Amino acid sequence: MRLDTNANRCFVCGPSNEIGLKVRFRLDGDEICRAEWTSDERYVGYDGVTHGGILFCLLDDVMANLLFLKGEPCFTARADVRFRTPLGIGERIELESKLIKRRNNVAVIEAQAIRDSDETVIATARGHFVVSESE
Repeated sequence: MRLDTNANRCFVCGPSNEIGLKVRFRLDGDEICRAEWTSDERYVGYDGVTHGGILFCLLDDVMANLLFLKGEPCFTARADVRFRTPLGIGERIELESKLIKRRNNVAVIEAQAIRDSDETVIATARGHFVVSESE
């Protein structure tokens, strides 16, 4: 799928952003979005731990892409994140999001980041997304 010009520069998923994370999101059915990502030294926060801001970016994007990949561009109106355990550098995670509820142009979506090696939940998020009007 080819993203529009602005999305091509997205820090998390934009293929044209040379310093971006280049995450590839995919739909799993109609109500779940998934992706994988592996941390490395560029994203360290302290003592070999992945920076929480990077984790939040990933969670925010897996939520937004649940709508975006269905042709519904949206923006984050509000989001909360809960960090449960550190993600070490070099560790791979699976990201997943699911729609909780939708009313008109506002969608509530939850996401989680799960460590691949032991299936530990690293962080969870809940966001409210406003769907943009189609042009």
